[in-house]
Amino acid sequence: MRVVIAPDSMKGTATAADTAAAIRAGWLGERPDDDVVVVPMADGGEGTIDAFAAAVPDSERVPVTVTGPAGTPVDTHWLRLPDGRAVVELAATSGLPLLGGVLAPDTATSRGFGEAIAAALDGGATGLVLGIGASASTDGGRSVLEALGLVVRDDGIARGPLRAVPAGGVVVLTDVTSPLLGPEGAVAVFGPQKGITAEHAPSFESRLADWTRHFPEVDSATPGAGAAGGVGFGLLAWGATLAPGARAVADVLGLPRLLDGADVVVTGEGRYDEQSAAGKVPSVVRALAAEHAPGARALLVAGEIEAPLDDFDAAASLVVLATQTTGEPDDALRDPLRFATIAGQRLARLVG
Repeated sequence: MRVVIAPDSMKGTATAADTAAAIRAGWLGERPDDDVVVVPMADGGEGTIDAFAAAVPDSERVPVTVTGPAGTPVDTHWLRLPDGRAVVELAATSGLPLLGGVLAPDTATSRGFGEAIAAALDGGATGLVLGIGASASTDGGRSVLEALGLVVRDDGIARGPLRAVPAGGVVVLTDVTSPLLGPEGAVAVFGPQKGITAEHAPSFESRLADWTRHFPEVDSATPGAGAAGGVGFGLLAWGATLAPGARAVADVLGLPRLLDGADVVVTGEGRYDEQSAAGKVPSVVRALAAEHAPGARALLVAGEIEAPLDDFDAAASLVVLATQTTGEPDDALRDPLRFATIAGQRLARLVG
């Protein structure tokens, strides 16, 4: 059989490339004669630069040191593409995992993302591809724009020194369609995972609403404006265009072509939940498989599974496998690749 393995990363525990390799190893351990192709995916969050670097020959990682989400320096990089564009990943500059598990909703900043964007522009980038998943902050993108030169004063905003959008434009890859405000917005949906309690949520919501009044020309209800704690909104105010992240990455990687003729398609992510259907990797890979390999069996590997599996023929949860194997569900976090390998083996056995 021809098998295509195209997972996202297991956020904070294993990269997409390592996850795909582990699933492949498990699969081939059970079915060694199958033709197994790995396509590590991303959706604008963690692993986006890695996905582009793997897919685009002669791309170059450019090191940069920026202000991390806790205000301390972070050594990271942006990616120079041969056509002159730059790829900058928020998860690598201002991502939630960089806080080391110590949530700081009142002080976390995305300034480093703006600093990396400025560095790419200083490095001659003619256009920008920006991945904005996995942010630690909820500031509407204010800290990003400030790093790009925006000056906020008590009597309003002085926009004079704000960096100009490059001639090649700015495309923002986002994995969510949330607006900035309201019950489906940045605070309500993503605030809890960043440490925003129900008691303090109204003050964060009010702060974002006040921020939008500086940009009456930008619709805060735009799908994706609430991504990355509102960084999507801030980048819209700068003049960027939002795009579905996973689909854009899939096109760059050539996934639609690789799916042609596949008998089995395996995808996955760290937590498969109700948000997964809103443009995240598993839903995009599943939709592409239905289009390019309509007869293929669709399988899912996820750290945790918290939503119905109506779109998949079978699935494996790393937490469940860890519980069955060692009796300790937390082993799935401590050694995810071990259980991703077991997942690949189990699913191959099931298909066989």
